[in-house]
Amino acid sequence: MKKYELTQNSIKINNRTLYQIRTLKDFGSVKKGNLGGYIVSEKNLSHDGNCWVSGNAQVSENARVYGNAEVYGKAQVSGNAQVSGNAWVYGKAQVSGNVRVSGNALVYENALVSENAMVSGNAQVYGKAQVYGKAQVYGKARVYGDTWVYGNASVYGNAQVYGNARVSENARVSGNVHVYGNAQVSGNARLGYIPIDFDCDFDPYKTLKEILNCPEILPALSGLNKNLDKLISTILTKTST
Repeated sequence: MKKYELTQNSIKINNRTLYQIRTLKDFGSVKKGNLGGYIVSEKNLSHDGNCWVSGNAQVSENARVYGNAEVYGKAQVSGNAQVSGNAWVYGKAQVSGNVRVSGNALVYENALVSENAMVSGNAQVYGKAQVYGKAQVYGKARVYGDTWVYGNASVYGNAQVYGNARVSENARVSGNVHVYGNAQVSGNARLGYIPIDFDCDFDPYKTLKEILNCPEILPALSGLNKNLDKLISTILTKTST
């Protein structure tokens, strides 16, 4: 049995007609007879799972909402975008292009996710943040404020990017790293781990000790991984004499 129907209530967006939907049965937190948001056709919203479009939200073009995902508020999902899993898109957020929003991800407030970007896991994108190109935000990462993450950049782990920061090209921001203010991370930059070239004439333990003495690095590395903690302890022990 179908869980919703298209009503005669409609709006016009870019010469395309979107119809308000109404539930035909109870599911999730939605009751039979409730009015929802606006879609172009049943291709936009699955009849399976607890997925739903509500409020003044719009799902148009070839976009799809399925699984237990929810789109609500004044959010707009368009293009070939897919919102799935337990993901939520709400507020005045816009998701377009070939974007994938999945897992337990949240995209909200005035955030914009477009082109071929992906937001997944427990990641959150909000404020006026923009994630586009082939950028990926996943894990427990937070991207917010007026931040832009674009190109082939990735933000993941427990990383946070906020303020007016820019992360672009092939940059990777991970771990517990915070990038904020007017910071710009680009090229092949890697924040969240320390690449060491051991194929040269130096004492690796002393070099690592110097790195670990940096006040912002040791706290960021501690507790991430048991093996890493053991390595850090070994380095500090060997260089203490």
